[in-house]
Amino acid sequence: MTPSTGLRTHIWNNNLKSLALLAGFPVLLVLLAFAGSVLFNAVALEAGTIADALSRSARALPAILPFALAGAGLWFVIAWFGHQAMIDAMTGARAVSRTGEPELYNLLENLCISRGLAMPHLRIIETKARNAYASGLREGQYSVTVTRGLLESLERDEIEAVLAHELSHIRHNDVRLLVISVIFVGIISVVAEILARGLLRGSLSRVGGARRGRGGNAAVLILIGLAIVALAYVLAIVIRFALSRRREFMADAGAVELTKNPDAMIRALQKISAAPEIAKAPKELRAMFLYDRETGFAGLMATHPPIEARIEALVRYGGGRAEPPSGSVPAV
Repeated sequence: MTPSTGLRTHIWNNNLKSLALLAGFPVLLVLLAFAGSVLFNAVALEAGTIADALSRSARALPAILPFALAGAGLWFVIAWFGHQAMIDAMTGARAVSRTGEPELYNLLENLCISRGLAMPHLRIIETKARNAYASGLREGQYSVTVTRGLLESLERDEIEAVLAHELSHIRHNDVRLLVISVIFVGIISVVAEILARGLLRGSLSRVGGARRGRGGNAAVLILIGLAIVALAYVLAIVIRFALSRRREFMADAGAVELTKNPDAMIRALQKISAAPEIAKAPKELRAMFLYDRETGFAGLMATHPPIEARIEALVRYGGGRAEPPSGSVPAV
């Protein structure tokens, strides 16, 4: 379904994007640190022009950035080692063993053996929703998580296709890229929200108690600070959604390669698309799911391609057959 050269290119691109995220993150931190400095100058402004205040804000960056980078670095270290616990807390996932889910465990283990892969951890979310995702940053940390609704709704070969899809994300380094993006975008979003609230409070304070001659400049500075915060937040969101939706086509192809059963992957996608929403999961994590129907404005914010497009690709390139989902009423 996908040439080996295409797969190698996809993996290389994922590694490159991971490095780009690591390199771009300090740039967003600089923007937010500058916005924080502008906020301080807007609140504490005594005299001088807007240009003077912005100049003071820029000169203060060398003193602010070490603390910002240290805080972000501390968070990244915590997230690096504790991201799985955080994801589990947000989704309600729990680890299971061979004794707890023998058939599911054996399916995953057999797929790993067939490709010489290390066995990832296995987790289940007790929800009626039908979905799955892979997580982890390196071998030994990787996990595959499925929902109870998926296990109850899908046939054995369809569950195997889902597991193969998630293993493909691990093989392609998709999962590492997505987890890094979740960590970084989460930091930027939280800091941007804190600064935006601070700027808004500052603006209200200025309106209510500004001294004559100072309120105008302070209001302009607050608007500049808000614009910088908004820019950093939008760039963080763009990073989250700029991650190629092609990864899902590649993982679908990987599932077919592992199972030799494109029809099972097609049926799994059809059934999952009927009830994919995991209520507890925040938006930041949904990009990791096998499917998320959220599209945003005109599909521009979609983290996944449409199910119809994925099924069409499986039919066209994988030799699958697109049949109506079980239980559907045929057209008259």
